[in-house]
Amino acid sequence: MTTRTWRILSLICAAAPLVYGQQSRVAGPLSGYVFDSAARALRPIRGIAGASLVGGPIEFGFELAAAYASPRLDSAIVAAADGVVHVFRLDSGSVVERPANGLAAPERVVFSPSGTAAALYSAGSAQVVTGLPDAPVLTGTVDLGGAPGGPGSLALSDDGAFVLVAGGGSIRLLGVTGENRSLMEGAAGALVAFAPGGHDAAIADPAGAGLVLFRDLTGAAEARLLAAPDDGMASPAGLAFSLDGRKLFLASAAARSVAVFDLAAGGRGAVACDCAPAGLVPMGNLFRLNELGAAPLWLLDTGAAEPRIVFVPAAAPSAN
Repeated sequence: MTTRTWRILSLICAAAPLVYGQQSRVAGPLSGYVFDSAARALRPIRGIAGASLVGGPIEFGFELAAAYASPRLDSAIVAAADGVVHVFRLDSGSVVERPANGLAAPERVVFSPSGTAAALYSAGSAQVVTGLPDAPVLTGTVDLGGAPGGPGSLALSDDGAFVLVAGGGSIRLLGVTGENRSLMEGAAGALVAFAPGGHDAAIADPAGAGLVLFRDLTGAAEARLLAAPDDGMASPAGLAFSLDGRKLFLASAAARSVAVFDLAAGGRGAVACDCAPAGLVPMGNLFRLNELGAAPLWLLDTGAAEPRIVFVPAAAPSAN
């Protein structure tokens, strides 16, 4: 046997444990999570953007009423069928419960941009939880007022100190320590969003001011008009900043697209979709545009060189 052959065999033997170790991993790439309302289960989206599938239900050990995963995919707030609210640490589909006391069953949950805090809305107020994912604590309750049907749009700052509320004809900034300040008028359908890591924010009011960017909302609150109302922001379905805060995304159901605003360079683009976006739910560098159902899931991929929209095939019915 030649020296060259021995070297090849040696390389194969050395690589074998590495290959075995890769094959023995429990989970591959994870794109996000989605709640299956029909099966009352939280399901992972397995694979990478453009090549992913909806996985089987995650086992929590009790029957679910609702579940909400954080933007960083590292925590979930889960409402059990018996009304008890649980907080879990997520790790590629595995779950570990973290103690959290005093939480009321929410009508909806809004995470801060980085997922370090969450607002649990119920009956006209929002309970603010900070310390996610590993040390959740209820830090305060914010009275949102008694607007019929609740607020149209909510946003929470990463430090959990401030809540932006759109509803009742106005946009208001509320604080867990009692702040209550009117920012501007806002027609029905106005959307609000905080930027990650600070108090910059954006407001989309397609029937009024248009798209407005606020720098240092809790301080100088300098406002800049990014775009006047136009067809590209008609019937807005979702508003969100990118993970680095350098871009702003506005999903439009009527335009069947997502507008992309480059806050550094000042440009604007649009990504068309074979769908009518119903939301803009952050999942890392992805944003989910619709809920799980018989049709495909549509995802905005902002991690690519240029933002693009990809789909996840319709999920097979859960056995649960």
